[in-house]
Amino acid sequence: MENDETLSRDLSLVIPVYNEEESLPKLVEEIHAALDPTGLDYEMVFVDDGSRDGSFAILEKLYKEDNRVVVVSFRRNFGQTAGFKAGFSQAKGRVVVTLDADGQNPPADIPKLVAKLDDGYDVVNGWRENRQDGLLLRKVPSKIANNLIARSTGVRLRDRGCSLRAFRHYVLDDLKLYGEMHRFIPELVNNAGFTMAEVPVSHRAREAGTSKYGI
Repeated sequence: MENDETLSRDLSLVIPVYNEEESLPKLVEEIHAALDPTGLDYEMVFVDDGSRDGSFAILEKLYKEDNRVVVVSFRRNFGQTAGFKAGFSQAKGRVVVTLDADGQNPPADIPKLVAKLDDGYDVVNGWRENRQDGLLLRKVPSKIANNLIARSTGVRLRDRGCSLRAFRHYVLDDLKLYGEMHRFIPELVNNAGFTMAEVPVSHRAREAGTSKYGI
């Protein structure tokens, strides 16, 4: 399945974007710094989720300057699940990595996730070992939700809320994403019979813009 002729690249990054004009330039620089030394043939699939700032203009500029940039644009904000789904449909990489556009997950960890796939896994989840978020509005609700979902589904992960994940491309065909189902990607992966691993990744405080997620 990974040898599908339509999969013309080694790696696709799928990155939903919503009002991240301040974060995008540095994010792209860090992606290049992390992946260029690996020799991987990669692309960056940005999905502009109806941004109301200058994000789309920045993405247009990046597209014109770099043939590794792919841009999908929504007329209005549809949410992260729709962003991932649209990005997956465009991805041409045999491996697909998802990450947020805010830069809190350093792209330097991407090669680590990709390498872990070679241990025989279909999906590798990032685990924010030292999470740099607010305690009451982010860490505590996330921990409660993580425990509740783990108990109800039997899928136990240290951090199911981290968007930094690596997938074998064939996994995406079995991810039926709609509504807010991006929150349950580990459960969808498990129910489809795929294997998962979890590796610690870095996390840093947001350097620009504001969080798009509430409690």
